[in-house]
Amino acid sequence: MTTLGTAPPLRAEEFANTAALLDAAARVHGDRDAYVEPGAGRISFAEWRFRARSLAAHLSERGVGKGDVVALILPSGIDYAVCFAAASILGAVTTGVNPRLGPRETEAIFAQARPALVIRDADAGLPAAPEGYPVMSRADAVAAATSGVGVAPTIAVTRSDPVSIVFTSGTTGLPKGAWFDADNLAASAAASGVMSAPYDRRLTGTPFPHAGYMSKLWDQLVWGTAVVMAPVPWSAAGMYTVLREERITVGGGVPTQWEKLLELPDLDRSAFTHLRVGVVGSAPASPALVSRVRDLIGVPLVVRYAMTESPTVTGTEPDDPVEIQFRTVGRPQHGMTVRITGDDGADLSVGEVGRIRIRGGCVTRGYWKAETLTAESFDEDGFFVSGDLGYFTDDGNLVLAGRVGDMYIRGGFNVHPIEVEHTLGEHPNVRQAAVVGHPAPVIGEIGVAFVVPGDSDRPPSLEDLRTWSRARLADYKAPDHVIVVDAIPLNAMAKIDRVALRSLAQEHLSRIPVGPRR
Repeated sequence: MTTLGTAPPLRAEEFANTAALLDAAARVHGDRDAYVEPGAGRISFAEWRFRARSLAAHLSERGVGKGDVVALILPSGIDYAVCFAAASILGAVTTGVNPRLGPRETEAIFAQARPALVIRDADAGLPAAPEGYPVMSRADAVAAATSGVGVAPTIAVTRSDPVSIVFTSGTTGLPKGAWFDADNLAASAAASGVMSAPYDRRLTGTPFPHAGYMSKLWDQLVWGTAVVMAPVPWSAAGMYTVLREERITVGGGVPTQWEKLLELPDLDRSAFTHLRVGVVGSAPASPALVSRVRDLIGVPLVVRYAMTESPTVTGTEPDDPVEIQFRTVGRPQHGMTVRITGDDGADLSVGEVGRIRIRGGCVTRGYWKAETLTAESFDEDGFFVSGDLGYFTDDGNLVLAGRVGDMYIRGGFNVHPIEVEHTLGEHPNVRQAAVVGHPAPVIGEIGVAFVVPGDSDRPPSLEDLRTWSRARLADYKAPDHVIVVDAIPLNAMAKIDRVALRSLAQEHLSRIPVGPRR
C-alpha cells in the first residue's frame, strides 16, 4: 500500500514554471505513457513535450502570448492535453468549455474569458464558439503539433502567473471562472496523498474542462502518472478490459459503475493485481458496495471532496471503516484547513451544521476578471466561503449536509437532503437516491425522494422507505413522496442536478394531492 511519505520522481518546488517542469518530465519519464485513449492511441511524456513545444511555436506565430486566454472546445484526451501544455509554455491561460453547457452558458464563459484563440473540433458535436473569436481547427492544431517545425520562444513565466481557468456549471447563475496559477498546481500535487504514487496508471472519466483535470497538470508531471481514458461509451465490460489490459493502479468511477463492474459474471480477482485503490465520485458509495469491492476485487474505495474553486479539500483513507467511507468525505488533505461556521463567521462545535470555509494552496486565486465577486467570496482571514454545508464528527471527519439552497424546512424543522440520501442509500433495494424539498400548504415544504431501485421489477414502496428512514432519523426527515427513476439526473459537473429534480417533482406532484405523510 502506498503511503503519504512516498516521494515523487520530480520535486515541484524546483521548477519555476510549467514549461520547465514539462521539459524535466520528458527527460525523466521519457517513453513512459502519459496519456492512453484505449483503441485510439497513446502518447509518452517525451512525445507530449515534443508536440506541445511544436504547437507552442505555431501558436506564438499566430500572436498568442503571455496572459492570453486559449479556449479549448475539444474532446477529453491527447489533443486536449497537448493544447493545454502548449499554451502553458507560452504563459497563456487555458480554459476548457464543458460540452454539456448550453449556448447561454458558453456565451457567458467567452464574455468573461475573452479568448485570444479558440481551438475546436467541429466534427465532434461540440458547442460552437460565439461569433467574433479566432478559431483554429483541431486538425490544424494536430498538424502543427506533429510537424516539429519552429521553435517555441522562451517566455519569462513565474509560478504566480495564471495557468488555467475552470468555470462552474452555472446551475445557480451564470458560470464563474476560478483561476489557478502554478503554485496552485504544485499544491495539488503535494496534497494528492494516496491518490498518487510514482508512475501510477490512473483510469479517469473526468471531463478535461473540470478542475479535476485542469488543476492536476503538475501532479501528473511530478509523479509520472499515465492518464488512461475510460471507454466511451462506458460499459462495465469495457471498464474491466481497460483495468486489466492497461494495468490500472488508481481506478475512478461513480458508485453505479463500480456496482455494474461487480455484476460481471466473469469477474476475476486476479485480474486486478495492479490496482491499489479505487476512487468514488459524484455520489456516496454504500457500506455494502465498499465491502463488496474489497471482497471481490481486493482494493479499498476512497472518497474525495472537492469543488471547482478548490480541486482538493478532504478525503478518506484506504484503511478507514466502511461507515467513514459512506457517511463522510474524510479529513482535510495536506496543506488544507477547513472550518465550519455560522452565518456570523464564528466556528461551530462538533456535530453542528454550518457553512464550510476552506483555506490552503489548492484554493483558487479568485474569479477571472471579477475582483468584486472574488472579494465577496473570501473572508477577512483568507478562507474561501463555499456554498456547501457540513459538520465535523468527533474523530475529525467532515460530513456534507448539502448546499445552502438545498435545505428545506418541513413544519419548522430544517432538513438537509444529503443526510436523508445517505440513509436511503443504505436500504438494500436502493442503488441511488436524491431528495429535494417541494412547497406544500400549511407545513411549508415536504421531502420528495427520487430513487433508483436495486431491483427495478420490485422497487421499494413509499411506506417501506419511510419506515426505514424513521428507524434511523427523526421522523420529519422521512420522505413524503417517492418517485422511482432509472437514473438520477446530473449537471454539467456530474453532480446531482437538483434544479432538474425540482422540476420533475413539480411535474409529478401537480397530478396528485400534495401534503405531508403522517
